[in-house]
Amino acid sequence: MANRFVKIEREGTLNGSEIWVDRETGVNYFFHFSGSAAGLTPLLNADGTPVVTPLGPEN
Repeated sequence: MANRFVKIEREGTLNGSEIWVDRETGVNYFFHFSGSAAGLTPLLNADGTPVVTPLGPEN
C-alpha cells in the first residue's frame, strides 16, 4: 500500500493542502491539513465525476 498513492502537489507547511493520485485507479484526492486536524476527499469535475489522471505503463 505504501506505493499505491503518489503526492503530486503540496502548498503550505503547518496549514496546507496536497493532491494525491491513486496509482491503481488514477483518481485524484484533495488533502487539507491545519495543525492536528485534516481531511481527505476525492477531487470532482464540474459534473460530479472524479478527476482522473491517465496512468502510464509504469503504474
